[in-house]
Amino acid sequence: MRSPSGGRGEPPGLKRNSRWNRRTRRDAWFFILFAAPNVALILLFTYRPLVTNFYYSTLDWTLGAATATNVGFANYVEFFASADAANVLGTTAVFTATTVGGAMALGLVVALVLNQKLKGRTFARAVVFAPYVLSGVGVGLVWLFIFDPTFGALSWLLRSVGQSSPQWVNDPKLALTMVIIVYVWKNLGYCAVVYLAGLQSIPPQLMEAAALDGASSLRRFWTIVVPLLSPTTFFLLITSLLSSLQAFDIIRIMTPSGNGTSTLIFDSYLQAFGSYNRAGYSAAISVVLFAGLLVMTAVQLRFVERKVHYS
Repeated sequence: MRSPSGGRGEPPGLKRNSRWNRRTRRDAWFFILFAAPNVALILLFTYRPLVTNFYYSTLDWTLGAATATNVGFANYVEFFASADAANVLGTTAVFTATTVGGAMALGLVVALVLNQKLKGRTFARAVVFAPYVLSGVGVGLVWLFIFDPTFGALSWLLRSVGQSSPQWVNDPKLALTMVIIVYVWKNLGYCAVVYLAGLQSIPPQLMEAAALDGASSLRRFWTIVVPLLSPTTFFLLITSLLSSLQAFDIIRIMTPSGNGTSTLIFDSYLQAFGSYNRAGYSAAISVVLFAGLLVMTAVQLRFVERKVHYS
């Protein structure tokens, strides 16, 4: 029987479908070939530890012990019922809010300055961004020397004007302030560079037109710059929030005992590897931190993104 095309065999439409099916299958195999190693690594080193940690959080287990007792959700109940829970959660909230807000606000100010036509601004941009790529351990050690009440550079400066140096490390409130200052200083460059990229993407014609209409610099900033920077601000809010909630190295170096600086992640470390050796209880605190990260990210994506202006 002849086909509509004048030849014998399958109809042309069936041949095309067969050809596309073969091509689709080939593309699918190529995708699996290239994606499978990455997916396997993510499952092995991200999701498997996550599930395992949740299981550990249901155990009464001393780190290094050969046996453990399943206690269900007792570790969670103990954490939220303990007197330290409010202190740890409060310290985490204060540290996160001040470091994220401080780094973003100062980063925007620095970006506005570096966006001007200044002599040596390329070098200045590199200097501002440099602390972000430095090791947190190195940064913590240097700033610990600066804040040292006896031999530190800050104490010498205060003594030169007739003032005594505060006990930064021994006072819990001052210790938290010290760590916040260092963390904002380290992450300031990251926010400044990202904001600078956002500022350079704003069409200059908009600013020139607003200036011709008589808008002041402050009005142009609030009505043009801030709305057009909202996608950048949203991106920085999410990344900075996740980074601050997981901040560890600087806190560990500058306040090893967690005196006033016990955030969720650092308290989890102290419970597992400090003098307590409570691996199960530490895992429960880690799950609480993960749940907090998940909820805050979902809230930002659900509600905060609505106020973002995509040009």
